[in-house]
Amino acid sequence: MNQEEIEKYKQAGKIAGDLKKFLRGYVKEGMLLTEIVKTIKDKIENSKAICAFPPTLSIDDIAAHYSPPPKDETKATGIIKVDFGVCIDGYIADTAITLDLTEDNRHKELIEASELALNNALKIINNDITLNDIGKNVQESIESKGFSPINNLSGHSLGRWNVHAGITIPNYANGNLNKLEPGAYAIEPFATDGKGMIQAGGPGNIYELTNPKNPRSPTARKILAFIQEKYKTLPFSLFEIQEKFGPMSRLAINELIKQDSLHSHTTLVEKANGFVSQAEHTFLITNDGEVIVTTLEN
Repeated sequence: MNQEEIEKYKQAGKIAGDLKKFLRGYVKEGMLLTEIVKTIKDKIENSKAICAFPPTLSIDDIAAHYSPPPKDETKATGIIKVDFGVCIDGYIADTAITLDLTEDNRHKELIEASELALNNALKIINNDITLNDIGKNVQESIESKGFSPINNLSGHSLGRWNVHAGITIPNYANGNLNKLEPGAYAIEPFATDGKGMIQAGGPGNIYELTNPKNPRSPTARKILAFIQEKYKTLPFSLFEIQEKFGPMSRLAINELIKQDSLHSHTTLVEKANGFVSQAEHTFLITNDGEVIVTTLEN
C-alpha cells in the first residue's frame, strides 16, 4: 500500500469510528430499524463517503445480514448487532458493535466476550503472526467468558471495492499457518451461547452484482446502471433501490436475479437459536510491518 491508499483507509476509519461512538447513544429500544439504517446511511454520505455495504441490524439469534426493507415495522430490541462499512474511493473501513437493549442488561457478558476477543486479537496482530494464532486467541478469549465462537463466520481481507477479498481470519484455532501480507483486514469475533455455528435464514434484503447482463425492462436497466456507477461490485440494499426507483423496482430486482446478474444474501442465524454478539475493527498492515487500526472510537 502506498501513502495515498493508507490515508483513504484512515479517513474511512475515522468516519466509522465517529459514527460508532454516535450510535452507542443513538440506538434505543423500540426504534424502527428503517430509521436507524437511514441515519447511518445519511451520516456516511454527508461525510462524502458511501456505504461499503448496506448497514445491517441483526437481532438476537440473527448473527448477520439483516437489512430492513422499505416499510419494515421491525423495531430495535434485545441484543442487536450494528454492522456497517464506510467506503472512500473504493477503500473500506468495516466495523461493528453490539448493543444490549434489554431493561436488565442481560446480554452484558456475551457482548463483553466478543469485545474482549477483538481487543486481545488486536494486541497480538503483526506481520509475522499466523492466522491460526489469531483464531486461537479469539477462541480462548470468548471461551474464557463461558461462551463459544461462531466457527463458520470469520474476519476477512479487504480489497478496493471488495468487502471480502479472499483471505479469512478465523474465530477459532484452525491450523492455518499462513501469515498476513501487507493490506487491509477486518477482524470480526462472534460470540454465542448456542452451538457456535450459523445457517442460512430468511431474506436479508441485500444484493450484490455478480455477472451483469443487459436486462429487458427499462427499470431493471436503470437500476443496473445506478448500481454500477455508485457501488460497482459492492453490495447494496433493497431499501435504497425502492426508495430511489419506487415499489415496482422489486420486480426489476427479481428480473436481475433470474438472469444471474445479482446474488441475493440471506440472513445468517445461529443454529441452536442462541443469542449472538459481534465486535469488529479494520486494521492495516503496511509494507514496513506497521499495524494501524482504523476504526477505534474516539
